[in-house]
Amino acid sequence: MSDFTLKSASFDPKIKSYWLVFALCVSTLGIVTIPLIPVIVLIVWLVSSSILAAMSAELLERKLVVKRGIFFKEEKSIPLEKITDVGLSQGPLMRLFGLYRLSFETAGQSSQGALVSLLGVVDASEFREAILAQKDNLAGAQPTKAKREEPQNQVELLRALTYSVKNIEQMLVTLMDEKK
Repeated sequence: MSDFTLKSASFDPKIKSYWLVFALCVSTLGIVTIPLIPVIVLIVWLVSSSILAAMSAELLERKLVVKRGIFFKEEKSIPLEKITDVGLSQGPLMRLFGLYRLSFETAGQSSQGALVSLLGVVDASEFREAILAQKDNLAGAQPTKAKREEPQNQVELLRALTYSVKNIEQMLVTLMDEKK
């Protein structure tokens, strides 16, 4: 079964400025790196466009596919039924640039924190809601084992319970008669 793309994430170009300011903030924390600030700014500005171009996220029918990386390409395919949480966060510096981070946590995840996170998705809350809606659609389309094992209706359940209670009553009466 081939999945088709339901929604693709696009990334805000302001993320480049965010990376630049973040690199400047980190650089100023170390006395050794202060003289290197012009070099750091140049490297971040040149590399950030390539990093941004290499990032993609696509919501398919049954999975979320995230791609990124320039030198070391990385592609993660997360089945929607395994996603347990889609977090939306925004730090003070991100708020300044109007950026959000989407974090995806999955069932069976061994490490703390998010399995995958995406920074700078345009309309991040809309993309998050699309993922959660598709996850709910899949959950509604696939009946769970517990639902299949349920009795057909409430009357059938009441009959089964009544039969069990009558059997228990009969066993108690038999036990009481044996003790007398």
